[in-house]
Amino acid sequence: MGSLGEEELVQMVRDFIESETPTSISVLRTSTPLSLNYQPILQEVLGKHTDEEAEIHEKILMYLKVMGTDGHQTNNLKKLVVMKLRNDGYEAFLCKTSWVCTSSHHKVFQFPGGYEYIDVMVVENGRRKRVIVDMEFRPQFELARPTVTYKEMTNNLPLIFVGTEEKLKRIIPLLCSAAKRSLKENGLHVPPWRKPDYMQSKWLSKNCKKVSVSPQDIDLLEDHHRKTEEKTSTTCFPCIFSRVNSNFV
Repeated sequence: MGSLGEEELVQMVRDFIESETPTSISVLRTSTPLSLNYQPILQEVLGKHTDEEAEIHEKILMYLKVMGTDGHQTNNLKKLVVMKLRNDGYEAFLCKTSWVCTSSHHKVFQFPGGYEYIDVMVVENGRRKRVIVDMEFRPQFELARPTVTYKEMTNNLPLIFVGTEEKLKRIIPLLCSAAKRSLKENGLHVPPWRKPDYMQSKWLSKNCKKVSVSPQDIDLLEDHHRKTEEKTSTTCFPCIFSRVNSNFV
């Protein structure tokens, strides 16, 4: 049986807290209804993109179609996409961010975080501009027990995000505000890792390490993927518990 990684265990704990920590019933009665619809504003922000952003997004979709995603872990896909972008002339890197968030109520409690995404530098109107690519953007905002309105909102988020820091700075407050209302409508506390500062740090933390991807890395990944496929094809009873979707805990 495959063992859960540290990140999956942390996510399972978070989802458990969000789904099992009700507040008093008065919160349900006094919370602002989710009829304050952020959806039109969110869609307006997401709908605006530059030619460079659209081109990068189209190329990534093409890469994924050619490579296929079966059997590839997300981290490996990121490395493959970085290499493909670099082969096409883009200045692309894998970025690893880290940060520590402190609870506003209990300063002694700290919540460390870490994340990976793709960073692409482009030139627009003679100026260098940073474009952020996230291969698993939508799951970052999903809740264990969302309201119908919030569920619809996250369903409309792109799985693959391609955009600037400015776009993220507009999107994150909207989603965090909607998530807060969703949690409170269900009588749940808002944990520190669902607040704007924590969420924003995933992509905009000052502690960001850029990692280059070499052709040797890709050869190792493809060799590992090929061996995994061969092993799977010869296994009569594959383990159905090797991957846990913590969003349904």
